[in-house]
Amino acid sequence: MTATTHTLIFVYNANGGWLNALRDAVHKAASPATYPCSLCALTYGLVSTHREWRSFLGRLGLPVLFLYRDEFRHDLDNRDLPLPAVLIGGHNSAPELLVSAAELDALPDLAALIALVEARMAGVSG
Repeated sequence: MTATTHTLIFVYNANGGWLNALRDAVHKAASPATYPCSLCALTYGLVSTHREWRSFLGRLGLPVLFLYRDEFRHDLDNRDLPLPAVLIGGHNSAPELLVSAAELDALPDLAALIALVEARMAGVSG
């Protein structure tokens, strides 16, 4: 399997839907320290993704999938994986953990997330 057969899967620790998005935006603005999704906090401003993040994802040359907690739990997760998380999936294999919730929670900024994803992707073998 080559790198081009992988899909990066970003799973937010938030539920999908516009009402949840509005609630999350208010929570992030009012009390960012208690917001439960470090992946959201690192990659999003109040309402949209950071330009640097979009640019990074575009440069990867890999398919990228974004899932909310409710979608992930329904469609993929049978392990009760702590969220948020970054996974890597292949065509014929279950997704594997690339960056854990604890690691995401410890990252200081978007640049650190990008560097970590790049480093982990360099270690992904075919």
